[in-house]
Amino acid sequence: MAINLYDQANELERALRQSDEFLELKKMYDEVNSDESANKMFENFRNIQMTLQQKQMNGEEITQEEVEQAQKTAQLVQQHEKIGKLMEAEQRMSMVIQDLNKVIMRPLEELYGSMQQ
Repeated sequence: MAINLYDQANELERALRQSDEFLELKKMYDEVNSDESANKMFENFRNIQMTLQQKQMNGEEITQEEVEQAQKTAQLVQQHEKIGKLMEAEQRMSMVIQDLNKVIMRPLEELYGSMQQ
């Protein structure tokens, strides 16, 4: 009997939504959004990040001034208690996703790895 990978992926999505890591991330995100100053600061930080990523994807040069501005903003937001906790929760969720990606990619790595021997 063939397994429907999309059904399995949807099951994984449901499990992720119920995970401690996601629930903590959602809680921290809601706390930042409910605090007007934290929300504005976080939105500014995200806008800077997205602008730099867009420039990078378009092959545009990122100036030293833009890098310094991004670094200063990052330091500032990390000092905000709620945003700092949100960023820590994002990091934990990112690690979970990276670990899951390793598991998902294992069959291909084994297949292609065995061809190199």
